[in-house]
Amino acid sequence: MKSRSLLASAAFGAWLFACNWVPLTDAGEAVRVAKPAELRGCASIGRTNAQTTDRVLIFARGDEKIQQELEALARNEAALMGGDAVAAAGPIEKGRQSFEVYRCSKR
Repeated sequence: MKSRSLLASAAFGAWLFACNWVPLTDAGEAVRVAKPAELRGCASIGRTNAQTTDRVLIFARGDEKIQQELEALARNEAALMGGDAVAAAGPIEKGRQSFEVYRCSKR
């Protein structure tokens, strides 16, 4: 019985780490993540800061999942600001990252 409990706990932990907790909104899907060199001709319209959890209990979360969630948060916020592109403005630090928001298309 003890091994079943341990197995269930391990399965739950693996599922928890695989989860992406930040849904991308419909508007956020229209915002792309770009490198600064790809933003020539785009107008900077502001900056947004994204934050997600980098740890679950005592376990560090995977860098890729953290990056995906931060980008989804930034894209969602950029859509609310009227932007259509975001670019990281710095590295990820303890589950936080800043993004520059751009408008590249003519409205």
